[in-house]
Amino acid sequence: MSSYIYFTDEQKERANSVDLVDFLQRQGEKLLPSGRDKRLASDHSITVRGNRWYDHSAEQGSYAIDLVKRLYNLPFPEAVSLLLGGEQGVEYRQHSGNREQEQRKPFALPPAHTDMRRVFAYLIKQRCISREVLAEFAREKLLFEDAEYHNAVFVGFDENGVARHAHKKSTATGSGFRINVEGSDPAYSFHYLSKNPYLHRLLVFEAPIDMLSYISLHLQNWKSASYVALNGVSEKPILKLLELYPQLDHVVLCLDNDKAGLNAASRIHHTLQQRDFDNVAYDISAHKDWNEELQTACMQKQSMTAIKNCMR
Repeated sequence: MSSYIYFTDEQKERANSVDLVDFLQRQGEKLLPSGRDKRLASDHSITVRGNRWYDHSAEQGSYAIDLVKRLYNLPFPEAVSLLLGGEQGVEYRQHSGNREQEQRKPFALPPAHTDMRRVFAYLIKQRCISREVLAEFAREKLLFEDAEYHNAVFVGFDENGVARHAHKKSTATGSGFRINVEGSDPAYSFHYLSKNPYLHRLLVFEAPIDMLSYISLHLQNWKSASYVALNGVSEKPILKLLELYPQLDHVVLCLDNDKAGLNAASRIHHTLQQRDFDNVAYDISAHKDWNEELQTACMQKQSMTAIKNCMR
C-alpha cells in the first residue's frame, strides 16, 4: 500500500472477531459441512468455526485476519480493512467469544433403515462400486443406510468392537452433502482390518468412497490388506491403527491426486518418519481421486461391451 494505515486495538480486535462463515460466504466461497465446522470447498484441509480457522494439512490455525492474509495474499493492513468492510460499508457478523459454549453431544449412531436399497443403488449405479465389496462391509456392520434421510453411513469401530465414529454421505442425485456424526472420535474413522494377523499392509485414503473404489479396482485378494479412510487429511486414524496393531508395518498413502492430497501425503509421510516408521509407499490415482478412476474404468468397459455387441 502507498501509505501506512493505522488501526486501533479495538479495530484489530473487531477484525479478528468477524464470523468467518459469514465473511467467506459473502466473498463467494463455497463452504461444506464438516461436523460442527465448515470446510472450504477450494481447500478441503481448511475448516472454520466462528472467528477461528485451522489448516489440517499444515497443522496450524488462528483467527480471521491471518486467514484473510493467507487466502487472498494480502498484507496485514489490507486484510484488516477488508474484514472491517473497507470502503464498501459492509458490516460482517461478529463472533462473540462470550457466547455460551455448545455442549458436545455424546456419540450415537443414527437409526438404521430396514434395508439398504438406496445405499446399494447409489454406490453401485452412480459410483460403480463392487456389489461384492459392499456386501462384505454391510455384513461387518461397517456400512448401513440411515432411516431418516437414507444417507450411506460409514462406521468406525474401536479395538473393542464399539462404534466410535460415523460418516454420513447423501445418496441423493447431485447432492454433495457429507458430514461426520457429532461426537465422532477422529482416531477411529472408517476402516477395515485384514482377518489374517500376518498380513501387514495398511492402505490410506481420504474418503470412504475412495477406499471402496480402490478395492473395487483391485478385487483380487483384497482382504489380504487393511484399509482406512481419514475423512480428510488428518493422520490420527493411521497413528491409532499402528498403535493398536503393531503387525501393520507397511503404510501405502493413496490420497487424492491434487495439491491438498499430495501435500497431505508428504506431511503424513514426514510425521511417520519422525516416529521412526520408514516403510511408507505411495499409490496415486491417474485421475483426481480413486472414484474418478473407477468410473472411468467402468465407462471404458461399457464402451467395449457396446462395441462387441454391435460387431455380433
